[in-house]
Amino acid sequence: MNEIVEFESIIDQYKVIFFDAFGVLKNYNGLLPGIERTFDLLKERRKEYYIVTNDASRSPEQLAASYHRLGLPEVSHKRIISSGMLAKEYLDLKVPGGIVAYLGTRNSAHYIESSGLRTLPVSAIDDKNIHEVTALLFLDDEGFDWCKDLNKTVNLLRTRTIPVIVANTDYAYPIKENKVAIAIGGVAAMLETILGREFINFGKPDSQMFMFAYEQIRKRVSISKKEILMVGDTLHTDILGGNKFGLDTVLVLTGNTLPKDLTSIIARTGIIPTYVCESAVVNK
Repeated sequence: MNEIVEFESIIDQYKVIFFDAFGVLKNYNGLLPGIERTFDLLKERRKEYYIVTNDASRSPEQLAASYHRLGLPEVSHKRIISSGMLAKEYLDLKVPGGIVAYLGTRNSAHYIESSGLRTLPVSAIDDKNIHEVTALLFLDDEGFDWCKDLNKTVNLLRTRTIPVIVANTDYAYPIKENKVAIAIGGVAAMLETILGREFINFGKPDSQMFMFAYEQIRKRVSISKKEILMVGDTLHTDILGGNKFGLDTVLVLTGNTLPKDLTSIIARTGIIPTYVCESAVVNK
């Protein structure tokens, strides 16, 4: 079950590769060294790919531009599926107007503004406008005061019965080897416990994320789930979500899952990837 194989040895079994972003293609130091060779190989072998990410901190265009700056110009915004896109779809369907408050950076508010809605950071909510707030989004773990604004969020949600959308369900992300930071999904989970209510979650491991990506690729090519491979570094999001959707999965050991923890964490969680690879970098 825990045998480690070379990523290149399994690519040819699939037509489409879904990649997670942080911990798979890049980390706290930038791009994983050599990851551009993987994209060269995908192009050479005419493989389709999408980056399926829980990163709702920026628009797909901004995310693609960040890869270009890092030295990976092959990544187009059209090949990025972000959990923020699902949050936008929900807003389009379920929130007709009013103020949508958010926790996150100014860039992360793109998903709300692209739905034509008025946005305000939680820090700007006060007694004069609180009754106009029709929804709240958790978008990013930066851009707000963790003490004042989280307390304000709790009291806002005690006052207003409104939908609360978590656009990034990640609990943590690696910032250095053996160190992690709390992600916005972890913050949202804490507030759910405090308030005793459930929020609306988008992102992996929810199957809707994979369905969205699946629908995008099927607009271009005829494909079945058996022809798609999901590559990720986290069992509880990438691998669990891919497994539930019926995809074969690859766990890579360049992010949240450390090589020393591999056997124990798979045994403890019962989440079993189809393959385990040291990384998604090919040797060619």
